[in-house]
Amino acid sequence: MEWFANLLRHYPELAIFLTLAFGFWIGKFKIKKFTLGTVTSVLLVGVLIGQLHIEIGAPLKSVFFLLFLFAVGYSVGPQFFRGLRKEGLPQVLFAVVMCLFCLIAPFVLAKIMGYSAGEAAGLLAGSQTISAVLGVAEDTINQLGIPDADKTSMINVMPVAYAVSYIFGTAGSAWIMSDVAPRLLGGIESVKKACRELEAKMGTDDESEQPGFMPAARPITFRAYKISNDWFGAGKTVKELEDYLEEQGRRLFVERVRIDHVIRDAKPDQMLLEGNEIVLSGRREFVIGEENWIGDEVNDIDLLDFPAETLPVLVSRKKFAGMTVAKLRKQPVMHGVSIKSIKRAGVSIPVLPATRIDPGDMLELVGTKLEVNAAADMLGYADRPTNQTDMIFVGLGIFLGGVVGSLAIHFGGVPISLSTSGGALIAGLFFGWLRSKHPTFGRIPEPSLWVLNNVGLNMFIAVVGITAGPSFVTGLKEVGISLFFIGALATAIPLLVGVLLGKYVFKFHPAITLGCTSGARTTTAALGAVEDAVESQTPALGYTVTYAVGNTLLIIWGVVIVLLMT
Repeated sequence: MEWFANLLRHYPELAIFLTLAFGFWIGKFKIKKFTLGTVTSVLLVGVLIGQLHIEIGAPLKSVFFLLFLFAVGYSVGPQFFRGLRKEGLPQVLFAVVMCLFCLIAPFVLAKIMGYSAGEAAGLLAGSQTISAVLGVAEDTINQLGIPDADKTSMINVMPVAYAVSYIFGTAGSAWIMSDVAPRLLGGIESVKKACRELEAKMGTDDESEQPGFMPAARPITFRAYKISNDWFGAGKTVKELEDYLEEQGRRLFVERVRIDHVIRDAKPDQMLLEGNEIVLSGRREFVIGEENWIGDEVNDIDLLDFPAETLPVLVSRKKFAGMTVAKLRKQPVMHGVSIKSIKRAGVSIPVLPATRIDPGDMLELVGTKLEVNAAADMLGYADRPTNQTDMIFVGLGIFLGGVVGSLAIHFGGVPISLSTSGGALIAGLFFGWLRSKHPTFGRIPEPSLWVLNNVGLNMFIAVVGITAGPSFVTGLKEVGISLFFIGALATAIPLLVGVLLGKYVFKFHPAITLGCTSGARTTTAALGAVEDAVESQTPALGYTVTYAVGNTLLIIWGVVIVLLMT
């Protein structure tokens, strides 16, 4: 055992990776619906390993934290700036007001309980499940004109307060948003009904006669049929068949035909007769319907053997900004192309005819290679799978953000700044927005973004846990079990206020209220619980703009709460 302890003390980098391994492993375990989550598990494992008194250099922690913050800003940048437009302002204002309550509630409770700035910052981070507050608050504490011993004490107690309050911050948020919030909005059945009505409204607007609700998870499919219906009579063109199917509420395309034993690509004026075989493509809910009136389905390998492509496309053309899915589908370039899914700020939103397309949205298109590529060129930029990250973009962004964040304004002799971490977040916002406007550079593939987000944050948390390990038990005794209940209050108050604000002040639709409240608190777990409870994806429509604003303000509150408490 002594050999093992000396090994980790001599090679602290091994202690970090051991912490990550066990933290991610423990984070997978669930007791019913409750889970500690990866971040909390990594922190607690780090605390345990930290009992071996392992010293880790400070720059290592900062490097990973800056990568994480830049990735956060990069992910939400397009939605953050989009929200500043007229149509997004109500949700932006809602998010700002709710984020103020997310700051005020922990601050007031911390004052009542006589907590230090470190305890207050940990309470804010845990109760609002915004782990990045730990890093931003630590940077701010280090700028204070107080003795180093006091700084160390505050910094060491932060992860303790965070760990204690994070448990209810996560599980409690999901419970409040999926159970209590619907009751405040009229009851779960009432909210379900309202969601179905919203789906129907968005699915039968004046521009489209598509069915009401199309879960984004459903895939696109291709199926072959042999024509035998008398409807074709002396012959119908491909266009006539497609128009007829759309009149019946099914957007399907004829991709290929077999005529006189010859297979060819379908053309609009191609005549179809009894005995011909055709391939239909479209979303599964359209293809698996009553189209077998055409004739028997056939398993014709040769007919179905043609290249089809699924291609993520980043929307960047101004022409399509604000266009509904229904209107987009009617564009000539979208013939033969189906929308499999839409992601906004990394969150899947429902593919409804009335869903509006925003710049920076990622549309997953499916169709023949030629048709999909033509649509991609028209919409913006084909985000083809790659393993290359534009590190010039990332490195320069973090550097410039850090320089801006390091600039300080002095009040009463106290230097106040966003710190390099706050600067990296702001740079990420700007660079993410810039990427959505000019997608030919600044690419960070989704797997790389996941690494920057998750590994960056958890590397930082691992170092925090290992460093705070020796004083963690002492700190836990200081904060006491009462902190858990204080954390529960700090979690519940902003969420309940958000729901009431959405209902009575902003008068949002119940689904949008639930989505906006979850987004402003940046609690994706709560959004998932809400969607399960109301059996609808419509709450996601209110999540993305408020999530972008919340992610920015809640992290900056790490600076503010330290200054308020000192």
